Parts: sequence; structure tokens; C-alpha cells
Amino acid sequence: MMDFISELVLGYADLELSKRLSADGITLYRILRYRDDYRIFVNNPQSGEAILKTLTEVLIELGLKLNTLKTTGSQLIVNSSLKADKRAWLRGRQGDRNLQKHLLIIHAHGIDFPNAGSLAVALTHFHKRLTKVKRVQNPCVLISIAFDIAYSSPRTFPICAAIISNLLSLLTTNIERVDVITKIHAKLLQLPNTGHMEIWLQRISHSYKPRLEYKEKLCQLVKGKAAVVWNDKWITSGKLKAALDPAAIIDKRKLRALKPVIKPKEIAIFGYERY
Repeated sequence: MMDFISELVLGYADLELSKRLSADGITLYRILRYRDDYRIFVNNPQSGEAILKTLTEVLIELGLKLNTLKTTGSQLIVNSSLKADKRAWLRGRQGDRNLQKHLLIIHAHGIDFPNAGSLAVALTHFHKRLTKVKRVQNPCVLISIAFDIAYSSPRTFPICAAIISNLLSLLTTNIERVDVITKIHAKLLQLPNTGHMEIWLQRISHSYKPRLEYKEKLCQLVKGKAAVVWNDKWITSGKLKAALDPAAIIDKRKLRALKPVIKPKEIAIFGYERY
């Protein structure tokens, strides 16, 4: 939904920018935009500065602004087209026959580039590899590494949750699984704003420990508790209020059929491969 809304706003910004540049007589340029990421190509730096100034003015009128820390110029077109994390990942060693060493390589990349798109892609490839494995030595060690990656890079938690769910299934007893989940849950309590993480941890824990308590309101709905997810006090229509009932979010039939292992297609909707 956020991608859709951003396209409505930034699509308008694109049209407005084109009109103003045309009015200023600036025609020799190419601008590529992916979501909120701009690449501006010009034949001289003066045109680049003029376009950047106009873009800034257009965005300010929409209540937005450019991130000055990420706004840079360069004459090295190919090199600058790749983010630093992607260049480092392409230059470095990306895998190992040993699963633990492979995950440690990804962990090291995550330390250098937390929350990077290349980190999410690397984890996606590791997850696909893991789904084909029937036995793993010391799965708890791999779980610790995967969670540490997610702890430092929250955007990767969905894919890390999928990896952890696969590794949990390789443990021999439910007692071990519950113990690991409880430890992860306790670690999450040390972090602020962990609602997104709690949702994915509940996705894992529901099959093993459904009564585990979570602060996140959506998690409370899963447990059948009443929770105020959004403010509906301003709505006067009884039918509309009923249609927006938070309890209706939960599909109990699918919840009962939920499998403990997260499959690749379940997280494919987040499009990690596109980064």
C-alpha cells in the first residue's frame, strides 16, 4: 500500500518537475526513479545542479525533502550506479559449502551494511538453499546468527524469521523449540518499536507456543483479545464501523491451518530479489 501511495505522490512530482525543467529550457537530461530513489544523468554539472534545485522545490511543496546525506554527484557513472553495499557484496566472497560459514559471511556483510538491500537478497538465497537441506549440524548456532542479523537489521526480519522457522523444524524436540523461541522473545523485549518483529515471531511461535504474550496489538488480535488498532471514534456509520472491525482481520480458518515452517512464497511478496 505504501508503494502505491508513494507512486501517486511522486508520479505527480515527476510531471511537475518535467514541466518546470521544460519552462527553464533544460532538455538534455535523463532521470530514473525507483520508488523514492532518483538517478539524474546530465552532460554538465550546471544542468545537474539546476535539476536538483528544481526537484528540491517540487518536493518541498509536497511536504517532502531530499536526504542531503545520500545526495551526491559523480562522474564515475557505472561505479556510482551501484550502492556501496552492492559493490562490496559483488567484490567479496558470497558463499561457502558449509552452511554456518555461509551465514557468517552474510552476517559480516550485515555488520558493514545494516538494513542493506544486498543483505536481504543474500539472506533470500540462503533461505532457498536451506529449504533443500534435511539435516544441519548445530541448528541453534545458525538460529543465533540469523537472529543477530535481524536484530541489527530490522528490515530483514521476515526473511530471517523464515530461516529461523526452518532451523527450528530441524531440532529434535518441541521442548528445544519452545526454549529457543522464549529466548528470542526475551531478547526482543530489550528493543523499542519491535511490533513488526513480534508479528513475525508470533508467526513462528504460534505452532509451538500459542499462548506466548506479545505487546503488539495485531498479535493480541491473533490471540482473540480485543485491541484498538486504529481510531474509529469519528465514524458515525454502524455498518462502516462493523466493516472496519479489527477482529475481522484474523482469518481463523487459515490460522488453524498454519504450518510451523515459513515457505519462500510466503515472504516472496516483499520482493527482496528486486534490490
